Order: sequence, then structure tokens, then C-alpha cells
Amino acid sequence: MVTDPTFYRSPLEAVSAPMERLAYVVAFDPAGRQKDAIAVLDCEPGSATYGEVVGWAELPTAGNELHHFGWNACSSALCHGGHAGHLERRYLIVPGLRSSRTYILDTKPDPRAPTVVRTIEAGELADKAGYSRPHTLHCGPGGIFMSALGGADGNDGPGGVALLDHETFDVVGAWEQDRGDQFFAYDVWWHLNHDTVVTSEWGTPSMIENGLHPEDLLGRRFGHHLNFWSMSQRRLLQRIDLGDEHQMVLELRPAHDPSQAYGFAGVVISVEDLSASVWLWRKGDDGFTAHKVITIPAEPADPARLPPALQPFGAVPPLVTDIDLSVDDRWLYVSCWGTGELKQYDVSDPLHPWETASVRLGGIVRRQPHPAAPDLPLSGAPQMIEISRDGKRVYVTNSLYAAWDEIFYPDGVGAWLTKFDADVERGGLTADHRFLRHADDFRGLRVHQVRLQGGDASSDSYCFTD
Repeated sequence: MVTDPTFYRSPLEAVSAPMERLAYVVAFDPAGRQKDAIAVLDCEPGSATYGEVVGWAELPTAGNELHHFGWNACSSALCHGGHAGHLERRYLIVPGLRSSRTYILDTKPDPRAPTVVRTIEAGELADKAGYSRPHTLHCGPGGIFMSALGGADGNDGPGGVALLDHETFDVVGAWEQDRGDQFFAYDVWWHLNHDTVVTSEWGTPSMIENGLHPEDLLGRRFGHHLNFWSMSQRRLLQRIDLGDEHQMVLELRPAHDPSQAYGFAGVVISVEDLSASVWLWRKGDDGFTAHKVITIPAEPADPARLPPALQPFGAVPPLVTDIDLSVDDRWLYVSCWGTGELKQYDVSDPLHPWETASVRLGGIVRRQPHPAAPDLPLSGAPQMIEISRDGKRVYVTNSLYAAWDEIFYPDGVGAWLTKFDADVERGGLTADHRFLRHADDFRGLRVHQVRLQGGDASSDSYCFTD
């Protein structure tokens, strides 16, 4: 069988590949009445339906709260034996963060109309792996890695990583064989050529599912570690405490260059000054180190314009809820979901990021409209970020997690998705006036993560440098 042409040997090969034609975005009803769905958007600039929703795949159930999702296979298949000629980037694996069900959708018969071909029930995940609240998906050696926030049946933990079979999607079991002191879970990524898995930390189901509890935040109870594991031995080797003031270590973005062993982690908030931060981890002779390389301060605000949770502070925290690294490892994007800002940094020197662009949309106080709809104040803010393989297009959505949306945007976040064009030579971001979807475009549902046909910056890891 011919190897899937969307498996790329190196980051350079991925950057040079044809652009995406479609984007997939998960959509959900926070009230749990309408069925969750996958919306399909047209990304071809010359198309008559460019920027529009051209497909809709409804799931059989409601109340799942679709959140993060991923491809069954990616370029990392070229690194692990027995799959290079058999796997193809065909199925979307879509977990429900609230229901703990996971849906497998086939995109091959008609990419604009994915169909559900398998459901992994919450009971299978609990019985075989001991987990619930599945979160992040990556195709890797030994199976598909799926992080999970909770223990079996929604218990508070420990969270961790479940393995799914590459072909059948059966739950194989828990990936960890020795987790040491690790308890919280969130994201999972790796450095394949360095035998290293990295995980981050949010909180347990009881800390998350009913909104943000101030006592958990001010009591410094959320995760604040980076965890480094041996991939081959499946055991925890090292934990780095970023300091308990740095609450919620979320998105991990390792370097795409497989010869490198560094990456970036986003921290939502410091309880000392409401700032947010981005940290760089690096491998040295004595293990890994981590350093704060970006600090984004809170912005003073009139308490009367703030939601009740923020009024005592008189400021808007940036709330860095997502970061994304371009495939060439040069550009880092940071979403500030509180202040309504999307920042672009040149990270060609990872230790010294340099801010090259910033755009505003939405925000707790500003409600900045999109240039294509200047009379439409936007709720929510840039939240999930996805970058095209060539780095020239940046897609963003505006919802975080339903119960948390209501804390920071008590009058509702609505739903919107847009795209920015990025200058990959000198830096810069320009809003695409033709690519703004909102409200009725998503049939009343909220939208979260975007995946691109053929892969994107946060889907793939690579085996070779050229």
C-alpha cells in the first residue's frame, strides 16, 4: 500500500506541502440539548464558498461537550514500525470532555460529510484504562495517545494517558507503568527521537466541571508542574515545579525539529499579580530545565465593567489558554482569552522571544469587533489557535469550556471562528475579511478546536530533519 501523502518526513517537507482545503471544528450545546457536531469549512480562497460552513456531521448524542480532537494518524507514523504503509490520515477521533464518550468519524468517503463509525463508551475507557474525561489525541508509537483528566467514572484521579489501538480504536489500557507523584493531567506531547514524553496539568473533574471555584485558584490547588517521562519505559523521570503561584500549566508545544528537545508551555494565570506566562523547557546533560520566557501582565479595568469574579481585583487577567508553534519552529502564537488579544512572537531564539504582532478581538472589557463586522461587538476572545503547515494562516475560535465561559463572560460568549493571514518573513497578522463565521453559522452551538485537512501545526511530529 502507498504511504499516505500527508505523512511528511520532515518539517520542511510539511511546510512545502499543498495548503489545506477544509477545516474541521467541533461544536457543542452548553445546555446539552442539541446534539454535538463537527462543522466543515471551505478553506480554498478561489472557491465560491470560501470561508463558509460547507458540511455538518451531527453526532448521535448531546451533552458530550466536544473539546479537543485529533487525527488517527499523522507524520509520526513514519517513526514507528509496521504502520508506514498501512495507516492513513482518515479518521477524526473526537472525545467528549464531559460525557467521556469518544467518537470515531470517517472522513474518507466524503471529506465534507464525516460519518460516525465507532463509539468508545465511557465504560470501556474506565474499565480498560481507569480514566475518564478524555482530552487530547496524538498518534504515536504503540498506539494513539489520549490524555484524560479524571480517574474511572469521573473520579478525581489520577488523570493520565490512555492508549487506543491504531486500527480498531479499542482501548488498550493506561500508558503509564510508573507515574511516580504525577496526579493532575491535561496535555501530552513528546520528543520522539529523545525517548521523551511531556505532560502538563490542569485539575480534576470536580475542580473543573462546574466552573472555576475561587478557593481552588487562590488556594493554589491547580496543577503547576511539567512532567517528563521515558517513552520506552513508560515511567516518570522528572517533575519541574514552576511555582504554585503559576496556576494551570496547559498547552504543550514541542519543537517540530526532531533533532531538538525543547518546547513551550503556557500558564494561564499567576495568583500573585494575575499575569500569564509562557515557559521554555530544554533538555540538558542533567535532565530538563524550565524558564519563564514571556510574561503578559494584567490590564487595569473599571470594576463596574468586569464580571463578578474579577471585580475585587480591578483588572483583566490575560488568561493564556492556548499557544501554538509554527511547523518551522519560528513563530509562537499566544491567545489571551481574558483581554482579547492574539500575540505573535518570533522564537527563532527560543530563550528570547520577540513580540512581532498583536491583534484584538472580543475580550472581557473591550468586546472588540472583527474588521469585517465593525458593528458587531464580540464576546469571548481568541482561544484555540491552529496554524496551517506553511504558517501563513492562523485560525482561532472563541470558547474555552462551557462552565468557565459563564464565569468570565456571564452574558454569553456566542460562537465565532475567524482566520488571520500571517507574514512569515517579517512577522505580522492581518484579519481575513472573508473568513468570519459566527452565531447562526453554527446552528446555535459553540465552537472550540480546529483541525485542518492533511494536518496542521499542532497535529504532527516528525522523524527526520530533511
